[in-house]
Amino acid sequence: MSLIGEARIAAEGTSAAWDAEVDDTLVCREVRQETHDVKTFVFSAPDPRLFRYRPGQFLTFDFLIDGQRINRCYTIASSPTRPHLISITVKRVAGGAVSPWLHATMRPGMRVQAVGPLGEFTGLAHPAPKYLFLSGGSGITPLMSMARYHDDLAAETDIVFVHNARSPADIIFRDELALFASHRPNFRFVPICEADATGEPWTGFRGRLSLPMLRLGVPDLDEREIFTCGPAPYMGAVRVMLAEAGFDMARYHEESFDFLTLQAAAPEPVTTLVASAGFTVSFSKSGRSVVCPPDVFVLDAARAAGMRLPSSCTKGLCGTCKSKLASGTVEMKHQGGIRQREIDQGMVLLCCSKPLSDLVVDR
Repeated sequence: MSLIGEARIAAEGTSAAWDAEVDDTLVCREVRQETHDVKTFVFSAPDPRLFRYRPGQFLTFDFLIDGQRINRCYTIASSPTRPHLISITVKRVAGGAVSPWLHATMRPGMRVQAVGPLGEFTGLAHPAPKYLFLSGGSGITPLMSMARYHDDLAAETDIVFVHNARSPADIIFRDELALFASHRPNFRFVPICEADATGEPWTGFRGRLSLPMLRLGVPDLDEREIFTCGPAPYMGAVRVMLAEAGFDMARYHEESFDFLTLQAAAPEPVTTLVASAGFTVSFSKSGRSVVCPPDVFVLDAARAAGMRLPSSCTKGLCGTCKSKLASGTVEMKHQGGIRQREIDQGMVLLCCSKPLSDLVVDR
């Protein structure tokens, strides 16, 4: 069936909500070039389904790349007000395990698996008459979802969207945000660039975000609910300047998962740790073994031993650390980052699993 046919059926009210527990497959429908190193990937369910989520949430994808399964979290950039499709916007990171593959390989018609939506970073949990969105680089995506949501609903909410980019050519969603500002009197877009682009001198705010710049661009800063997403150093700098400004940090919210810098684990030399008490956790692919006390999460024990394993939320929510348990048993208390059928197949989340015996992990 064509996508137009699916949309017609959905519009007639016969489509159910997409449920990853029933069918976790997504079909790529479109790939859009946003900037020279950023692309948007648009997905639908294989059969007519509607996507239900809160703007700001994310999906955890299960990619099969060169015969290896890799889990990655990507924030949803689309808005739930347009429920027939769902999209992510991904910056290509040189040396990354997933983003270069997505940019080079993902095409309309290809299928992937995903779980979600998940996450608590959403303006719907903190309703306010005025918002300030602060984003750096590809951290713009959850805030763009929120902005699209308010625009589609013609909401009276007052929004100032401040985005930091390297140059004008690196401003993701530049035209769309400018369009919002042109037709909504209560929406302002304030881009900040560190340098000019080839053929385009930058005449707006220049440099990195600072408190004087923020005060000048957003005079009523103290009246707003603030949402921030970007690289960890960017969010750290925002926290410092807001504290300096005396802002009520109870009205400050940031995306707590470091999606932007997540990389696959690098190979480690074979090392065995010896401890007086605990279970032995062996990682079959790397050849490493660590000792994990029964009251310690496996991921924490591995990190303490110097291992680099893929992880993000460390709360059992995102699914990034999902691994196959070849032998042994664990106590796992997760928050939705793994499906029951995956648990039945021997998968565990290392960040929220404590050993009940010696373990062999397929990593």
